Amino acid sequence: MSQGIDLAARSRARRRALQAIYAWQIGGSRMNAVIDQFRHEQDMEVADLEYFEDLLHGVERHVEVIDEALKPYVDREVGQIDPIERAALRLATYELKYRPDVPYRVIINEAIEVTKRFGADHGHSYVNGVLDKLAAALRSTEKRG
Repeated sequence: MSQGIDLAARSRARRRALQAIYAWQIGGSRMNAVIDQFRHEQDMEVADLEYFEDLLHGVERHVEVIDEALKPYVDREVGQIDPIERAALRLATYELKYRPDVPYRVIINEAIEVTKRFGADHGHSYVNGVLDKLAAALRSTEKRG
Protein backbone atom coordinates (compact mmCIF):
# COMPACT_ATOMS: atom_id res chain seq x y z
CA MET A 1 0.00 0.00 0.00
CA SER A 2 1.17 3.46 -0.88
CA GLN A 3 0.00 6.47 1.18
CA GLY A 4 -2.94 4.46 2.50
CA ILE A 5 -4.13 3.56 -1.00
CA ASP A 6 -5.02 -0.07 -1.68
CA LEU A 7 -3.28 -0.49 -5.04
CA ALA A 8 -4.90 -3.87 -5.72
CA ALA A 9 -8.37 -2.38 -5.13
CA ARG A 10 -7.49 0.48 -7.49
CA SER A 11 -6.34 -2.00 -10.10
CA ARG A 12 -9.64 -3.88 -9.79
CA ALA A 13 -11.50 -0.56 -10.01
CA ARG A 14 -9.73 0.16 -13.32
CA ARG A 15 -10.64 -3.29 -14.69
CA ARG A 16 -14.28 -2.75 -13.77
CA ALA A 17 -14.13 0.82 -15.11
CA LEU A 18 -12.83 -0.43 -18.47
CA GLN A 19 -15.77 -2.83 -18.68
CA ALA A 20 -18.22 -0.10 -17.65
CA ILE A 21 -16.82 2.41 -20.18
CA TYR A 22 -17.08 -0.28 -22.85
CA ALA A 23 -20.74 -0.86 -21.90
CA TRP A 24 -21.37 2.92 -21.89
CA GLN A 25 -19.81 3.32 -25.35
CA ILE A 26 -21.75 0.40 -26.82
CA GLY A 27 -25.08 0.91 -25.06
CA GLY A 28 -25.32 4.67 -25.04
CA SER A 29 -26.82 4.72 -21.53
CA ARG A 30 -26.10 7.48 -19.06
CA MET A 31 -23.07 6.71 -16.92
CA ASN A 32 -25.14 6.65 -13.71
CA ALA A 33 -27.23 3.81 -15.16
CA VAL A 34 -24.05 1.90 -16.04
CA ILE A 35 -22.66 2.47 -12.53
CA ASP A 36 -25.89 1.20 -10.97
CA GLN A 37 -25.81 -1.86 -13.21
CA PHE A 38 -22.20 -2.60 -12.22
CA ARG A 39 -22.97 -2.16 -8.54
CA HIS A 40 -25.63 -4.89 -8.83
CA GLU A 41 -23.88 -7.27 -11.22
CA GLN A 42 -20.17 -7.04 -10.42
CA ASP A 43 -18.25 -7.98 -7.31
CA MET A 44 -17.50 -4.39 -6.33
CA GLU A 45 -16.58 -5.06 -2.68
CA VAL A 46 -13.02 -5.86 -3.71
CA ALA A 47 -12.65 -2.73 -5.86
CA ASP A 48 -12.10 0.88 -4.82
CA LEU A 49 -15.69 2.00 -5.48
CA GLU A 50 -14.94 5.70 -4.97
CA TYR A 51 -12.12 5.56 -7.52
CA PHE A 52 -14.28 3.50 -9.92
CA GLU A 53 -16.99 6.16 -9.84
CA ASP A 54 -14.48 9.01 -10.19
CA LEU A 55 -13.04 7.36 -13.31
CA LEU A 56 -16.44 6.82 -14.90
CA HIS A 57 -17.87 10.23 -14.11
CA GLY A 58 -14.60 11.84 -15.20
CA VAL A 59 -14.57 10.07 -18.56
CA GLU A 60 -18.23 10.93 -19.16
CA ARG A 61 -17.78 14.58 -18.15
CA HIS A 62 -14.58 15.12 -20.15
CA VAL A 63 -15.02 12.75 -23.10
CA GLU A 64 -14.73 15.53 -25.72
CA VAL A 65 -11.52 16.89 -24.15
CA ILE A 66 -10.17 13.34 -23.79
CA ASP A 67 -10.89 12.46 -27.43
CA GLU A 68 -9.36 15.75 -28.57
CA ALA A 69 -6.20 14.99 -26.53
CA LEU A 70 -5.98 11.55 -28.18
CA LYS A 71 -6.41 12.80 -31.78
CA PRO A 72 -2.76 13.69 -32.52
CA TYR A 73 -1.59 10.27 -31.34
CA VAL A 74 -4.06 7.89 -33.01
CA ASP A 75 -4.09 6.74 -36.62
CA ARG A 76 -7.87 7.03 -37.13
CA GLU A 77 -10.92 8.75 -35.70
CA VAL A 78 -11.32 7.94 -32.01
CA GLY A 79 -14.78 6.51 -32.72
CA GLN A 80 -13.24 3.99 -35.14
CA ILE A 81 -10.82 2.53 -32.58
CA ASP A 82 -11.72 -0.92 -31.26
CA PRO A 83 -14.17 -0.37 -28.36
CA ILE A 84 -11.96 -2.06 -25.74
CA GLU A 85 -8.88 -0.12 -26.86
CA ARG A 86 -10.93 3.09 -27.00
CA ALA A 87 -12.20 2.47 -23.46
CA ALA A 88 -8.64 1.85 -22.22
CA LEU A 89 -7.35 4.96 -23.97
CA ARG A 90 -10.15 7.15 -22.62
CA LEU A 91 -9.69 5.80 -19.11
CA ALA A 92 -5.92 6.31 -19.15
CA THR A 93 -6.20 9.75 -20.76
CA TYR A 94 -8.59 10.83 -18.03
CA GLU A 95 -6.08 9.71 -15.41
CA LEU A 96 -3.14 11.34 -17.20
CA LYS A 97 -4.98 14.67 -17.50
CA TYR A 98 -7.02 14.83 -14.31
CA ARG A 99 -5.33 12.55 -11.76
CA PRO A 100 -1.80 13.91 -11.29
CA ASP A 101 -1.68 11.97 -7.99
CA VAL A 102 -1.30 8.76 -10.03
CA PRO A 103 2.15 8.23 -11.61
CA TYR A 104 2.02 8.05 -15.43
CA ARG A 105 3.89 4.71 -15.42
CA VAL A 106 1.14 3.16 -13.28
CA ILE A 107 -1.53 4.52 -15.62
CA ILE A 108 0.18 3.16 -18.75
CA ASN A 109 0.98 -0.22 -17.19
CA GLU A 110 -2.60 -0.66 -15.97
CA ALA A 111 -3.99 0.31 -19.40
CA ILE A 112 -1.71 -2.26 -21.06
CA GLU A 113 -2.76 -4.97 -18.60
CA VAL A 114 -6.51 -4.40 -19.00
CA THR A 115 -6.13 -4.30 -22.77
CA LYS A 116 -4.18 -7.57 -22.71
CA ARG A 117 -6.94 -9.10 -20.59
CA PHE A 118 -9.99 -7.85 -22.53
CA GLY A 119 -8.76 -6.62 -25.91
CA ALA A 120 -7.54 -8.01 -29.21
CA ASP A 121 -4.22 -9.86 -29.49
CA HIS A 122 -2.04 -6.84 -30.24
CA GLY A 123 -4.32 -4.14 -28.87
CA HIS A 124 -2.05 -3.58 -25.88
CA SER A 125 0.83 -2.59 -28.21
CA TYR A 126 -1.36 0.06 -29.85
CA VAL A 127 -2.53 1.38 -26.46
CA ASN A 128 1.05 1.46 -25.19
CA GLY A 129 2.30 3.42 -28.21
CA VAL A 130 -0.49 6.00 -28.02
CA LEU A 131 -0.24 6.48 -24.25
CA ASP A 132 3.55 6.73 -24.27
CA LYS A 133 3.33 9.70 -26.68
CA LEU A 134 0.39 11.22 -24.82
CA ALA A 135 2.18 10.93 -21.46
CA ALA A 136 5.21 12.69 -22.96
CA ALA A 137 2.93 15.60 -23.85
CA LEU A 138 0.75 15.68 -20.71
CA ARG A 139 3.32 14.67 -18.10
CA SER A 140 6.55 15.99 -19.65
CA THR A 141 7.93 17.19 -16.30
CA GLU A 142 7.21 13.83 -14.65
CA LYS A 143 8.64 11.85 -17.59
CA ARG A 144 11.88 13.85 -17.52
CA GLY A 145 12.26 13.51 -13.75
